[in-house]
Amino acid sequence: MTGHVLVMAKAPIAGRVKTRLCPPCTPTEAAEIAAAALSDTLDAVAACGAPKKIIALEGPPGPWLPCGFELIAQRGGDLAERLAWAWADAGGPGIQIGMDTPQVRPGELDGLLESLRGGERGAGGGRRRRAVLGHAADGGWWVIGFDGVDPSSVFRGIPMSTGSTGRHQERRLRQLGMEIVLAGVHRDIDTAEDLAEVAALVPGSRTESAAAALGLVRQVA
Repeated sequence: MTGHVLVMAKAPIAGRVKTRLCPPCTPTEAAEIAAAALSDTLDAVAACGAPKKIIALEGPPGPWLPCGFELIAQRGGDLAERLAWAWADAGGPGIQIGMDTPQVRPGELDGLLESLRGGERGAGGGRRRRAVLGHAADGGWWVIGFDGVDPSSVFRGIPMSTGSTGRHQERRLRQLGMEIVLAGVHRDIDTAEDLAEVAALVPGSRTESAAAALGLVRQVA
């Protein structure tokens, strides 16, 4: 297996992360949720088979940072620019996720990274490059992967953090001539409802424990 798994993350500092959880959470509680989700996400990445595991971090590292990860600082202005710079710093091929899908599994990451290989033959006889994209339940995306294209061309001008971000991103990848492998839909953690739904999917996790402490776990029949 070749390629990286890149995690875009913010240091879980009260008042700077998961502000949409407030209310019902306090800023400190929201930061605890962020730290739990980040740790669970990094556990999954650490256990996958990618030879290169990278965190592009906004803010200072903390005790949640596992061994074996390369740390790079986020740079740039808006999210699209920071994504492009993180990919440029990481190099390719690879896949990228955020810090708030603790339900992701190592085997899922391995399968998505492996799916970048190959591709359909184009009209000229060569193989079209593949991209990976996983839509999020809120209309965004939770995973993206590609190789061999300028990262700025992938993200530049894409409206981020909207209900149509995933559709715009998929359209851009197709405009770049890429064959897209669609991953399953995941829900990331933005609101208290998201937290309850996601925590129920990962019993015994840090995320589930943190949500349970706040009474924010949905009961699964």
